[in-house]
Amino acid sequence: MAMPTDESMNIGDESERTTDVNSYQRTCIDFIEDISHDYEAWVDYYKLPEDEDKKRRAGIHATITRTNDWIAKVATSIPAIDVVMNDGIQKMAESTAGKPLEIGVFVNNTASYTETSPGIIDVHIRGHGRKGRKMKLGYHFKHDRFRIESTCGAYLDESDLPDTEFEDMDIHLKLHAEKAKQRDVISFTITVSEMENDVEIDRRGLSTIIHVV
Repeated sequence: MAMPTDESMNIGDESERTTDVNSYQRTCIDFIEDISHDYEAWVDYYKLPEDEDKKRRAGIHATITRTNDWIAKVATSIPAIDVVMNDGIQKMAESTAGKPLEIGVFVNNTASYTETSPGIIDVHIRGHGRKGRKMKLGYHFKHDRFRIESTCGAYLDESDLPDTEFEDMDIHLKLHAEKAKQRDVISFTITVSEMENDVEIDRRGLSTIIHVV
């Protein structure tokens, strides 16, 4: 059984073939519902303790509701629908894998789903290691520090990124969205590693989606 990918994905070539936003919204809402069953199948496979099992399923179910609400009410173009859908897929993967690390990613003091104005957006990252371990900014993929998708060419500033291990991580990143306009959407994933004696013990990513207002 192969775990569903947490990389960006879409529904075949549907987004290239259709120009009907309402139809594509319905297709993607159905897709989010359908793929959630694959993630729940992985939770079944893990055979977790009851509390942890419930926590992961609750995260998946909450993501279905919020993602489909954003697809229906926030995304007003096919590219925006794709960004929201992929964010939901990423969040379901994160819930399926579990969230054992004490980390948080905030925009305007809000996590996961938020809104802000165009410009340089402050991204606040907090983290605290377990059992005396330290925290460090990690990589989402082998050569990619962050995962980011947007309808406005947004990007995270990677100059002068902290390479320090923190007992209590409290850092700020700059998300450049100067070209954003109202109704644009931005989704990004920050990955944090838990370190012990310069060795990565664990790592987790947290995804945030922004509605530009």
